[in-house]
Amino acid sequence: MRLRTVLTTVTAALAAATCLTAAGPASAGSYGSANSSGSRACSPAVSLDRFSDALDKTTYQGTFVGNFSALAVDRDGSLAALSDRSSLFDLDAKTLAPKKAVPLADENGAALDSEGLVIDRDGTRLITSETEPSIRRYSRDGRILDRLPVPASLLVAPAGRATSNQTFEGLTLLPGGHTLLASMEYALAGDSTGIVRFQTWNRTKGDHFKLGAQYAYRTDEAILGVPEVQATPDGRLLVLERGFTAGVGNTVRLYLADPRRATDTSGIENLTGQSGVRLIKKTLLTDIAGCPTLGATAKQPQPNPLLDNIEGMTITGREKGRLKVLLVSDDNQNAVQTTRFYYLRVRLTP
Repeated sequence: MRLRTVLTTVTAALAAATCLTAAGPASAGSYGSANSSGSRACSPAVSLDRFSDALDKTTYQGTFVGNFSALAVDRDGSLAALSDRSSLFDLDAKTLAPKKAVPLADENGAALDSEGLVIDRDGTRLITSETEPSIRRYSRDGRILDRLPVPASLLVAPAGRATSNQTFEGLTLLPGGHTLLASMEYALAGDSTGIVRFQTWNRTKGDHFKLGAQYAYRTDEAILGVPEVQATPDGRLLVLERGFTAGVGNTVRLYLADPRRATDTSGIENLTGQSGVRLIKKTLLTDIAGCPTLGATAKQPQPNPLLDNIEGMTITGREKGRLKVLLVSDDNQNAVQTTRFYYLRVRLTP
């Protein structure tokens, strides 16, 4: 989501209750390296290999490269990067050089507020839009093939209880490929501030999906929302929590969460701390502010100059017992923000 566009709205609610024409390898200085001490540790569980600003404020065949809200590894090993301005980019996994840009639209040809991305087993793209919200299946060339059902309560008011620009941000397919999970970014009206709903769908014949269980997740601070989730190989979730404070900068934290014993909240109208509701359990893996700067610079105040509006995440592989996790920031096409890729290694806790 365009975080700053809703910052005033969130803050008010809390008071009442927060030119790459032919892209190639990054030039010198685009990639961060180890700091003088050689430490890359962000925490005992997470380390930062490097970062790249290679795509910041660039264009590809007339399309602005940025506004990234989600990442996914395609079946050919390339990197898919979703812009929240209705574009899906195909990037070279090693150099990040754009190879293709596919425009996206709804059934009426209108632009999406595209936020979440999954590449399904047949190569089609499942993409969320925050507007309604919605999840549509697209072909590789951007044709709409299907649309998933959405519970009435998760729709934007007045149709439902969600707030505009605070709906489906994260999307992931659980191991086995039978269950799809989407994360709302902020709480529904009537739910306690900081309680975020995670909705699932179960695969049916013909690769359609029907509504499944729903779970509740609590952010550590009311100002924080959930911009992304990614399923781990063992069925747990990597969850990003993110917020922004004017004059201070971004807060971005990475958690390991387990929905497997959480209560199905699909039949509970209001989540207000009632007994008997088991929330998704979570463990903090790292606060990105604790990572080494690796020479990063920021265009505005930040607790760590490495930080920006981090919004996309995907797991790219595994090495030496750690997951290789790639993050990307959404620069909102803003001069004081940066499109930055972060290469992490994450050790899952028991």
